[in-house]
Amino acid sequence: MESIPHPIPRTVEEVFSDFKGRRAGLIKALTTDVEKFYQQCDPEKENLCLYGLPNETWEVNLPVEEVPPELPEPALGINFARDGMQEKDWLSLVAVHSDSWLLAVSFYFGARFGFGKNERKRLFQMINDLPTIFEVVTGSAKQSKDQSAAHNNGSKSKSSGKVAKGVKMSPPPKEEDESGEEEEDDDEQGATCGACGDNYGTDEFWICCDVCERWFHGKCVKITPAKAEHIKQYKCPSCSNKRARV
Repeated sequence: MESIPHPIPRTVEEVFSDFKGRRAGLIKALTTDVEKFYQQCDPEKENLCLYGLPNETWEVNLPVEEVPPELPEPALGINFARDGMQEKDWLSLVAVHSDSWLLAVSFYFGARFGFGKNERKRLFQMINDLPTIFEVVTGSAKQSKDQSAAHNNGSKSKSSGKVAKGVKMSPPPKEEDESGEEEEDDDEQGATCGACGDNYGTDEFWICCDVCERWFHGKCVKITPAKAEHIKQYKCPSCSNKRARV
């Protein structure tokens, strides 16, 4: 339960400073202080929340009683899921909710003090330049940098996830030693989206399923170029559902 003894941020720079302080506290809870955090999230206790504070500390506490609260509240009841999941999965879940909460708090201040379009955009850009808590906790922040470097060097091979990283990526070329019938099948799969059936467009982002080897518009399977950077092996919705049923 946060009583806000800290100065209320009123400018973009002050809101960003508040964001960084809270973020640092939350990262401590989920990394260096993880054992202490784990112990405090007893499932036998009432609904608990993880709060990041502007002074780079954290606390696990009950939600505020006032309605509506003075600030947006973090995810409620994080302790109840602790023993029902693998620890790393539970920490990742808390990290995702913490990222959402940080954005909510920052843009609450922006709305409260009348940030205009340019101020909101600048605030988001400053926030977006930092890795998310989820990326830090799961280690994907470092992986993202490594993959981005590989991408910039032109690494677009089918073996590395068959992800068309970046727009204007052509479907996989037909191999010369294939029969005419197989060539036709591969061409049809590469040239049309496996979800919507539309033809390939050079100005669109595409991704290939490593299981069925069909190509999809990123927008049709809700995969962005940024998200694709973190995918080692992509399975389309159809193949994922088949595996789940097995």
